[in-house]
Amino acid sequence: MKKHLLSFTGIFFAFAAIAQLPVNNNPENRKAIIEEYTGIHCQYCPDGHKKVDQIVAANPGSAFGINFHVGGYATPSAGEPDFRTSFGTPIAAQASLTGYPAGSINRYVFAGLSQTPGGTAMSRGTFVSASNAIMNDPSYLNVALQGTIDAVTRILKVDVEVYYTDNSPVSTNFLNIALVQDSILGPQTGA
Repeated sequence: MKKHLLSFTGIFFAFAAIAQLPVNNNPENRKAIIEEYTGIHCQYCPDGHKKVDQIVAANPGSAFGINFHVGGYATPSAGEPDFRTSFGTPIAAQASLTGYPAGSINRYVFAGLSQTPGGTAMSRGTFVSASNAIMNDPSYLNVALQGTIDAVTRILKVDVEVYYTDNSPVSTNFLNIALVQDSILGPQTGA
């Protein structure tokens, strides 16, 4: 009996170790990821931030904002904080950014809304309509993830589960994970 109880306990812990994340099996609409290109010396960027914040507040769990401090407006003067990152410039370049404030929604090319033909960057005046278009579009997969950070080793571990509710239009899907900070105080030029 002890041998069977030990085996059952071992099986229970094995199942607990590989338990699935709570990914939804029902079809859902896509989420809007608004990547805003900004800088501390951009006079009209506070209006762009406000528009993104309003979209996120109106669509909890369906819209998310990420700010990339890139370009000349992001270059700090003496004594100012430097919010630029090594990946912001390549992301802005891929978006074909031509003016500030600007943003990309899900890195999707919206015909007629892009700052340059074929680019994903668009002006802040189109954020709402582009975000709504994305959030009204059915997704062909649902994603659940759970992350843990070890503060000592500074290692982020993320468990991800994907459930396809429809066929993917492409043969390979990729996952990007962004770790963002908020409530960081700093100077901002405003008009």
